[in-house]
Amino acid sequence: MNPVVLIAEELAPAAIEVLAHDFDVRHVDGTDRPALLSALSEADAVIVRSATHIDAEAIAAAPRLKVVARAGVGLDNVEVPAATTRGVMVVNAPTSNIVSAAEQAVALLLAVARNTASASAALKVGEWKRSKYTGVEVQGKTVGVVGLGRIGVLFAQRIAAFGTRLIAYDPYIQPARAAQLGVRLVGLDELLRQSDFISIHLPKTSETVGLIGEKELAIVKPGVRIINAARGGLVDEQALADAIAEGRVAGAGVDVYAKEPCTSSPLFAFDNVVATPHLGASTHEAQDKAGLAVARSVKLALQGEFVPDAVNVQTGGVVAEDVRPLLPLAEKLGRAFTAVAGGIAASVTVDVRGEVVSNDVSVLKLAATKGLFSSVVEEQVTYVNAPHLAAERGVEVSLVTRPETAEEALLVTIRGALPDGRTVSVSGTSITGVREVNKLTEVDGFDVEIGAEGILVFLRYADRPGVVGAVGTLFGEAGVNIAAMQVARREAGGETLMTLTVDQALGADLLTSVAESVGATSASAADLREE
Repeated sequence: MNPVVLIAEELAPAAIEVLAHDFDVRHVDGTDRPALLSALSEADAVIVRSATHIDAEAIAAAPRLKVVARAGVGLDNVEVPAATTRGVMVVNAPTSNIVSAAEQAVALLLAVARNTASASAALKVGEWKRSKYTGVEVQGKTVGVVGLGRIGVLFAQRIAAFGTRLIAYDPYIQPARAAQLGVRLVGLDELLRQSDFISIHLPKTSETVGLIGEKELAIVKPGVRIINAARGGLVDEQALADAIAEGRVAGAGVDVYAKEPCTSSPLFAFDNVVATPHLGASTHEAQDKAGLAVARSVKLALQGEFVPDAVNVQTGGVVAEDVRPLLPLAEKLGRAFTAVAGGIAASVTVDVRGEVVSNDVSVLKLAATKGLFSSVVEEQVTYVNAPHLAAERGVEVSLVTRPETAEEALLVTIRGALPDGRTVSVSGTSITGVREVNKLTEVDGFDVEIGAEGILVFLRYADRPGVVGAVGTLFGEAGVNIAAMQVARREAGGETLMTLTVDQALGADLLTSVAESVGATSASAADLREE
């Protein structure tokens, strides 16, 4: 049975096409709460826009849920902490509407500068009053950009084409970066005092709510026009209305409000305010981009791949092409480590060697952590909750990177200290060719070379004749086929490690029986099959 992807709101046909071949795509009206909760009971993924609320109740109603996707930027309608606790990945489309949002801010600025909306409304009711709606040119004016994130940068690039002088306030960007963009960084007060136009491009956080209030509006340059197409609440609407009424602010363009939907605001009383109902992302292109982006993320998530746009994964961003093949390797090494160790380590180091460390390989620590807990906890272990599981159990996972060595062009090692003082290690590498091949190269100090796939069995015993044949016979009598076997020893007659690949899962009784029959000092199995 294919995984079920539940679409709770309208999605672009191209996005549905991305999912249709590999998944059972179902539809439900996300605003119909009983229908939504019922449909979630069989869903592996759910895709929403802004009208559907995925809260703790909805997540609890979806025992198979692996990913919640918001086809848009904000996540106000998704209870991310509840999803994280359950190990459910939450993804959105952070770049889908950035061009549309930047263009909306430009459109509002131009409309405010030229009184476009009020002049249009007047003409449509029979008033021809050209002098009443005389505006101002943008060329030569100082435009203050509050926030130089992705949208702020796009806005600055576009408004610069009008021959403006650009200044910006953003405490998290370096002056050199701003200079590259042709923008001079200033403090907020200086920006308020110098700007003829102010456009806000900040996220809504506890630090930014009310950033532009009565105090700030008291020091603005007289005749300033203020644009907010970012988030409601960044500008105090009542304070802005008062400043417009007093003539300190010549006009405003507002697309977002503290409470939405908003049909009543003190700002609506002014002809020199252009107000729109949160249209920043409302273009066909942005909607299509958002749908396609989350559809691709859902596909990656359900196929067990790393998802760059997961908002509740500790390591995000694009994974380099050289690093991507190592994600399953690191996870499998984590599973093998736990099997060899026989339990959870007190601390673990993920050691990565080779040219690959010229990239950001921090995601490999996350993949290894996922593998460490896959066989020891009852709940589903994902990239989302793996760090939480490690923290709960007091397991510190660290990352060490080293350049290429003569021994291995690429080597990933998981090394850990156990509560009883023992140290355990497992190493592996990935070989590229017609297909990616992951293999183990070392297990607790023994040199091995066996595929990191299927079900691996590890037996330790004192080297002596007849053990290999006895193990083969015991597994054969139990109906278990051995696909591969390797024996490694440090010296003749010394401690030996036998590593086998078998075709089916072993019961604990069988493994114990085999170990006792050959006098093994330890026996364990690791399931490295793809989930």
